[in-house]
Amino acid sequence: MTGVKNDKRIPSVLIVDDVEANRFILRDIIMEMGYQPILAENGEQAMKIVQRIRPNLIILDIAMPVMDGFEFCKWIKAKPDMQEVPVIFISAMDETDDILECFSLGANDYIKKPFLKEVVKARVGVQMKLHEATTSAQEATRQLQLSNREQLKQMEAERRSVLYVLLRVARENACYNEAYMERLRRNCRILAEAMQLSEFFGYLIPDSYVDMLELAAPLCDLGNMTIPINILQKQGALDAEENIIMQTHTTMGARILKDIRECSNDNSFLKMAEEIAHYHHENWDGSGYPEGKCGNEIPLAAQIVSVVNSYCALTEKRTYREAFDRVSAFEIMEQEMEKRFNPEIFRIMKKIARQLQ
Repeated sequence: MTGVKNDKRIPSVLIVDDVEANRFILRDIIMEMGYQPILAENGEQAMKIVQRIRPNLIILDIAMPVMDGFEFCKWIKAKPDMQEVPVIFISAMDETDDILECFSLGANDYIKKPFLKEVVKARVGVQMKLHEATTSAQEATRQLQLSNREQLKQMEAERRSVLYVLLRVARENACYNEAYMERLRRNCRILAEAMQLSEFFGYLIPDSYVDMLELAAPLCDLGNMTIPINILQKQGALDAEENIIMQTHTTMGARILKDIRECSNDNSFLKMAEEIAHYHHENWDGSGYPEGKCGNEIPLAAQIVSVVNSYCALTEKRTYREAFDRVSAFEIMEQEMEKRFNPEIFRIMKKIARQLQ
């Protein structure tokens, strides 16, 4: 086995042959071509080499001790990072079945011994050029895909920025402060993480779901930007007509998000945000709005935001009342548990009450 160090700037060729004379002849040919030869006496030695160095091409004898060429080729082609490395069998075995076996194992070419120097140069040159062209094309494709992904990420980040600008308008119109929306976001994450440990919800809530929920939850009241300010900022109770208008913030928010989703690649995030905006005022018993959905007809993300939003609202100071403390807020919510909230979600939330902000 050669002790030559691999220079990554020079393409390398691994020569695997148990006959020393053949190795040295092939070594000299490869060096004449301007490539770096790496020598191995059998498949086992070659295995150790490729675990350290990835050659650009392999010249492989068939009949060798310890591990023959067929076994080594099978091993190479089973390695995902080595499958594209071209293999040229060079052997005295010239039976049709042997040659067919070489190609069935993934070999790129076959040279019969005794070989001519010019033939080896021509065959190696062709395979090296093909491999270089394939590698270049794959790298160009990878770079293009990477560039496209980065562009898509930037576009989605810009879309989300637009969403949060719209949300700021809706929030200010409704006199919500930024701290409230941040509490809603963080408490939704805390509750969802606790639900991951539950036998009822664990299989429904992967980490990616928690991340999306944290981002999407504050968009629940995006539709408030379509509601007249005099209704949003009214101090007293809304009359029947005003209440109907106010309830449209769910459908209008969902419509805005749907329109953005239809021209976006970030469908999972926007789909969740749309469901939250549309259904976060639905009640567990079907008495909510806008569609009167009940139970698990209500999307899970909307169920989570509904119960967290109620807690955050109760523990927030309003113009017409002081904020309730945590214990009082849960007592009020418990009275409406079966009506408004999924009982299992509420029980989990109650267990982690001290973690809520």
